[in-house]
Amino acid sequence: MDPLWLARLQFASTTIFHYFFVPMSIGLALIIAIMQTMYVVKDDEKYKRMTKFWGTLFLINFAVGVVTGILQEFQFGMNWSTYSRFVGDVFGPSLAIEGLLAFFMESTFIGLWVFGWDRLSKRVHLLSVWLVSIGTILSAFWILSANSFMQSPVGYEVVDGRAQMANFWEIIANPQLWVQFPHVLTSAFATGAFLIAGVSAWKISKKQDVDMFKRSFKISIIVAAISSLFILVTGHNQAQNLVETQPMKLAAAEALWEHSEDPAPFTVIAGINSDEKTNDWSLDIPYVLSLLSYNKFSGSLQGLNELQDQYVEKYGPGDYIPHVPTIFWSFRAMVVSGTLMLMVAIYGWYAARKDNLEKHPRFLKLMVWAIALPFIGNTVGWIVTELGRQPWVVFGVMKTEDAVSPSVTANEVLFSLVTFNLLYAILGAVMVYLFVKHIKKDSTKKKETPMTTDPFSKEGTEIVSQ
Repeated sequence: MDPLWLARLQFASTTIFHYFFVPMSIGLALIIAIMQTMYVVKDDEKYKRMTKFWGTLFLINFAVGVVTGILQEFQFGMNWSTYSRFVGDVFGPSLAIEGLLAFFMESTFIGLWVFGWDRLSKRVHLLSVWLVSIGTILSAFWILSANSFMQSPVGYEVVDGRAQMANFWEIIANPQLWVQFPHVLTSAFATGAFLIAGVSAWKISKKQDVDMFKRSFKISIIVAAISSLFILVTGHNQAQNLVETQPMKLAAAEALWEHSEDPAPFTVIAGINSDEKTNDWSLDIPYVLSLLSYNKFSGSLQGLNELQDQYVEKYGPGDYIPHVPTIFWSFRAMVVSGTLMLMVAIYGWYAARKDNLEKHPRFLKLMVWAIALPFIGNTVGWIVTELGRQPWVVFGVMKTEDAVSPSVTANEVLFSLVTFNLLYAILGAVMVYLFVKHIKKDSTKKKETPMTTDPFSKEGTEIVSQ
């Protein structure tokens, strides 16, 4: 019943849950904007129906994401008041811009898009959905500018025990931000793309509106393939940045306890012995770690034990080695999921070009399961990012144990932990129910249904065919 441990557990659980929805919103918004663009350019009603079908899923997801994001912010004041007080002057501008510019932009143009189908011209209405997509991307940028400061603090000075912004542009130009943002963005595009491709594959296998969903599949699988390729590229760039900024995190991801050989081998799997601070056994691939770290077949890396001694000398006594097994296996889960995404997407693009998806029933079933791949990759990726930084909440500046609220008791944190997770479970169940209900609806079976709240209709009450 340690308040710090409970606060960390709560932050981890709520962050992981919230991040199920954020990349999905970013990815869906982009692909929906592409579909509506094709409707305007080609004047084909199928693209309009596609846009509305996927638009409904986007709206459900966006609404749930907003609620989970609000609870996320509550935690800073409840459990991490010392941290909030310390970094508030640095984070303030970024979070204010995210809320007052990016989020307001999303919310405003979502309203215009939802209610403007028969009220705005096609081009103005199309512009609104693109602005929604741009708004989601800008939100991610400003949030990541704050997170990048936690990973690699720049542009600040400590005054009276608090970090104060010294240079706003230095924070925006943070190298950590510019390797992290592209990786997160391409992962988000892939998340939305795999959701659309997987649902479209299920619809095709059920022979429901096959022509429309084959078009949806083709658009989304192209986005999935391109995004998956860039996920590997941007992930590689981010790993190389760690060599300079957070070598401890990279060493933990490799379970590299001692100074590596030159050239350094990549450890595929290992029997990690954290107590003895060594690996009992390992399966290595020669040269690969040097290639990944330096783009050449030479170069060595510092080990965990060596870095521990350096950090003790620099920052004082303490244990600066994060939980190696979790980071090691999470990193491999991330790499495997990203590789599988690229392989599945390339094959799907090939099958879509041949226009014979119906002849690949096993692949269509596989695509439904493949929806989970980007979610797995996103989750374990953030585990590596955040857990690999421990014991720091702001790397090299503030430890996590010093960031927790001093007056919050273990029972209070436990109560909010249970309450929040219960609310999230209910919210998640409602969202899954709404998603499944909408997806299973067969649009080929025309049935007159009285609607009083059709968000995509000009009239408040009408009869629509679903």
